[in-house]
Amino acid sequence: MTQASWNIAIYTILLASFLLNWIIEWLNVKNASRPVPDEIAGLYDDEKYQKSQSYLIDQSRFGIVESTFTLGVLILAKETGLIGQLDAVTKEIFSLENVILWGVLFFGLLGLASLILNLPFQIYSTFVLEEKYGFNRTTPKVFMLDLLKSALLGVLVGGPVLYAVLWLLGAMGSYGWLYAWIFVVGMQLLLSYLAPHWIMPLFNKFTRLENGELRDSIERYASSQNFELSEIYMMDGSKRSSKANAFFTGLGNRKRIVLFDTLVEKQSTAELVSVLAHEIGHFKMKHIPRQLVLGVFTTGVMFYVLSVVMGNQSLVATFGFAEASVHASLFVFAIVYSPVSQILGVLRMYFSRKYEFEADDFAVRTCNSGVTLESALRKLSQDNLSNLTPHPLKVFLEYSHPPLVDRVKAIRAINSRLSL
Repeated sequence: MTQASWNIAIYTILLASFLLNWIIEWLNVKNASRPVPDEIAGLYDDEKYQKSQSYLIDQSRFGIVESTFTLGVLILAKETGLIGQLDAVTKEIFSLENVILWGVLFFGLLGLASLILNLPFQIYSTFVLEEKYGFNRTTPKVFMLDLLKSALLGVLVGGPVLYAVLWLLGAMGSYGWLYAWIFVVGMQLLLSYLAPHWIMPLFNKFTRLENGELRDSIERYASSQNFELSEIYMMDGSKRSSKANAFFTGLGNRKRIVLFDTLVEKQSTAELVSVLAHEIGHFKMKHIPRQLVLGVFTTGVMFYVLSVVMGNQSLVATFGFAEASVHASLFVFAIVYSPVSQILGVLRMYFSRKYEFEADDFAVRTCNSGVTLESALRKLSQDNLSNLTPHPLKVFLEYSHPPLVDRVKAIRAINSRLSL
């Protein structure tokens, strides 16, 4: 393809993606005015329902403004050649002969610029939007510390990983993409193992759940399912938000249950056990390794497609790069690849929703009732001001979890079968 053809392709990709996201948000907001399904009618009183509608509209508007700004900056940088100029200046200022280090510094400066440009949106989202609806508990100090810690991790962890990837892609010839793929997958597994012990504690405090009714109930249920736990922790999620959650971390025999303190405050012991039964269901039904396999596959597709376009001078020239270096190819590829990524993302979301239904089924069957799980899900939706009537297209493309009404219907159907 010529440079002109690549230009047309890139603009088509950027504008099509932007318009699709805009249409999805418009349809989703419009769909919110539909009557609430009978299964979840009464979840909100009139005041809270109006609040949830307002929250949805504000979130959608904010997302559109942010994506419009991002697209505008990208087009401006492309048309003025700023990206190519940054690449040239990086090489000149640092007098770099090491092309790999040149690429790492280029992405580092690009990341810094992105951080600065996105900072106002992060501040608005946290201290205006989330504050308006009573979710924000982040202090300016915590906000700044999070930024600094994330940036430091990006340098200390992301920098060496990026260096290795660029080296593998450049030094290993036609099989460079394969080695880079294997390396990245290995790093993902390593970080999954290390994160609960070394990374997550940098951002939150984890305390062992004290002895008592809740701990006894969780351990009793886990034992009944032959599920080995290394520990049960409570995390200070209230440090940043009033929203609640629970999750598992760790691999092998180092599996941990983590409960947000906000979840413990709002849910009964029976409800918490049902939520954790759902999470254990993911392990018991092999969802984690299946998702891992899908993730490995999509990462492999990404690196293979990168290998096809890498070194294409006509492609990188569209952003003003003078050389078709590995890092220049990687930067432009990230934009060209977005349609493929979106298609694979739909596949991931489909399986994720499917696994959520299966984990709900496991929780209902092993707890011998779906009443507590339904109650827990209803409370989570209430506390998070969830949209009760999302548009089907929004769900299909972006939802990792089924809408509340679909989960409630499925839970009640399982309950009916159990009672026969």
